Amino acid sequence: MGGLAEVLAPAESIIHQRPVLKRNIMIMSYKALITTVIVMMLTVGCSVFERVVYHPDINQGNYLTTDDIARIHIDMTKQQAIYILGTPMMKDPFGSNTWYYIFRRELGDKTVSQKTLTLTFDSSDILTHIDYKSTIEGPFIS
Repeated sequence: MGGLAEVLAPAESIIHQRPVLKRNIMIMSYKALITTVIVMMLTVGCSVFERVVYHPDINQGNYLTTDDIARIHIDMTKQQAIYILGTPMMKDPFGSNTWYYIFRRELGDKTVSQKTLTLTFDSSDILTHIDYKSTIEGPFIS
């Protein structure tokens, strides 16, 4: 019988160690869960990495300089306006001879500036009205 007791002794020690193993596995799974929650909280929403990532400036439309705008005046023809400013970004689709030169710049920090120059011509293609607006909006939180 001594031989059987020696064979069963390691099995009894394994049985007594199982609760310890279960407890260790549960502690490890709680640590993994807590680590996952902390990592998700750091990377979602108001991320710290948002400030580290490079955001290029985005320019769209007709680039309008103050010198070019200053050269535009009443009684110019359409051809003269195109020579100075280039082709307009948008023309009034209803035929009212209104041209829109729009320049929009979104800086990397989410500040958006927009310059809009509106030129209105009469029926003989002579410039009769100039309207210039410059707006700055932002910073935006995305």
